[in-house]
Amino acid sequence: MNSSATKKSIVRIAKIVGVHGVKGNCKLRSYAESLDVFRPGSKILVATSSGQEKYYEIKWVKPHARGCLLSFKGVSSREQAQKLIDSELFIEKAQLPVLDKGTYYWYDLIGLDVFTVDENYLGRLASIIQTGSNDVYIVKHKDGEILIPALKSVVHEIDLKNNRMQVQLPDGLV
Repeated sequence: MNSSATKKSIVRIAKIVGVHGVKGNCKLRSYAESLDVFRPGSKILVATSSGQEKYYEIKWVKPHARGCLLSFKGVSSREQAQKLIDSELFIEKAQLPVLDKGTYYWYDLIGLDVFTVDENYLGRLASIIQTGSNDVYIVKHKDGEILIPALKSVVHEIDLKNNRMQVQLPDGLV
C-alpha cells in the first residue's frame, strides 16, 4: 500500500488464491467472518503481488469449498483472473458493519500491549487464532509467546485509545 493515510483507512479482507472456470472468477481466502463485506456493486481495492493497485467493482460472491468465489466487473477471462492470483483485497474501514460495544475487529486488537491485572507486561498481541469455542490471542515477548484464551473471564479490559489490554491469566498459564 502506498501512503500511511491509506493504510489507516483500509483493511485487508481477502487474498486471491486461484481461479475458477473460464469466465474470470476468482477463488478467495476470506479473512472476513461474513461474505457480507463483498457486496455486489461495491468497489474493492486489489493490490497485486507486484505492487500494482486498482479498484474493481464486485459483480457477485458466493461460498465455495473452504473459501468463496468472486467475480469482478471487467474481469471476464481465466487469463485476466490468473494475473490477480496472490493479490490482497482491501475495503474502506467505513464499509465494515458497526460492532456492538465490547466487540472488536481483529485489526483493532493486533498490536496491543498486553498486561496482567497486576500491571506486569506480557508482550504484544501478534496474531489471533480462531478456534471452535473461542479465539486465542498469541502474545509475543522477548522470551517467546503466550497463548491467551479470548474469554471474558480472562480479558478484563481493552483500551484502544491507550493501545493496551489487561488480562487475568488462568492458573498455570505463565
